[in-house]
Amino acid sequence: MSRLRAKCPDCKTYTAVALGPEYECHSCGRVYLAGMVRVPQAWGEGGEAMAEAAWLELPYPETAIIEAETLEEQNLALAADLPERPLILGGCCCSHIGAVEGLAAHQDPLAVIWFDAHGDLNTVESSPSGNLWGMPLRKLIDSGAVDAGDVALVGARNLDPPEEAFIREQGVHVGEEGIARALDGVACTYLAFDVDVLEPSELSVFMPEPGGLTVADAERILQELSGRTNVIGAGFTGAGFEPANAAPLARLAAAVGL
Repeated sequence: MSRLRAKCPDCKTYTAVALGPEYECHSCGRVYLAGMVRVPQAWGEGGEAMAEAAWLELPYPETAIIEAETLEEQNLALAADLPERPLILGGCCCSHIGAVEGLAAHQDPLAVIWFDAHGDLNTVESSPSGNLWGMPLRKLIDSGAVDAGDVALVGARNLDPPEEAFIREQGVHVGEEGIARALDGVACTYLAFDVDVLEPSELSVFMPEPGGLTVADAERILQELSGRTNVIGAGFTGAGFEPANAAPLARLAAAVGL
């Protein structure tokens, strides 16, 4: 029995207890496939609305809330407080850093499939904005938490020149066709899903970019992903705080097997 206790979304009690990869509420008996960690932070200018989206109501037991003063503290807290199969509901994509680092410490190698309209591959020196939310995937690769060859960047359509150069030089796979290459030889996967990968008319997102996936397209890709690999964690970021966002997010989480 895990030390983690969680708030059941059905009966609202703190009796859901981790049993291996599943979560059974000992009050109402419902079983869940993942435990949710809320990360209501956005590491950049004007990200308050994105951070607020971490409070959307999704049908998963709430195992932790991470509200750290610095990104480094957030990463450490996330890595320490992860349930065995986490669903991260964050503000910005920096929420994925601690989750991937925590999972990679127990599962090496770990593939990361990163759905995003942007590359998130900048550094402090290359970033046009200086916002940390444009750097998390680069941080994970540079730290060694994940190998560039085990990463697929899907749906990116607004890349800075330094990000394009990094992709070419380091062998980051791109597009839906890059998923299989990123999974080659890797047993377990983390899904990072920034909702701006979707067409803006599909969902309320913080940084909309035209030309994205439909929810139906994303659902299909995620179902195929879950059939190819063991998805041991996932995270959704970049949403606006709109109650209507909850249903499609839950639909996408279910598609990947959570």
